[in-house]
Amino acid sequence: MDIQKNGFLSIEQVQDQYLHGTKSKQTVKPETSFSDILRDKSRAVLPTQDVKFSKHAQNRLTDRNISLSEEQMTRLNDATQKASAKGIKESLVILDSLAFIVNIPNNTVVTALDQTESEDNVFTNIDGAVIV
Repeated sequence: MDIQKNGFLSIEQVQDQYLHGTKSKQTVKPETSFSDILRDKSRAVLPTQDVKFSKHAQNRLTDRNISLSEEQMTRLNDATQKASAKGIKESLVILDSLAFIVNIPNNTVVTALDQTESEDNVFTNIDGAVIV
């Protein structure tokens, strides 16, 4: 009984195995796990895209003289992807000494501030936080 090149038995081979007691000579070992396949498919459905900045967030960055390096932008994008994977809708992202409120479904930073500027370090209307 040959295993097809995709590593799985055909329907006829499975029928023979259960109806006639024939056994496959070879055991099938999947090359990739289910979680690997699911992760790859999720990435294909939800393409990675950079976060956008709302007009309000752009104004806050300018007003507070905040500029992000390419490395910080990469980390911010990674943080939003992690938040999305956890089902977070409104996330606080702490990045170095900066804090961002990100609307995860829209992939949009809605405000940005230096942590020293936040009043009493209280953030409202979030349902999760990512510290990077």
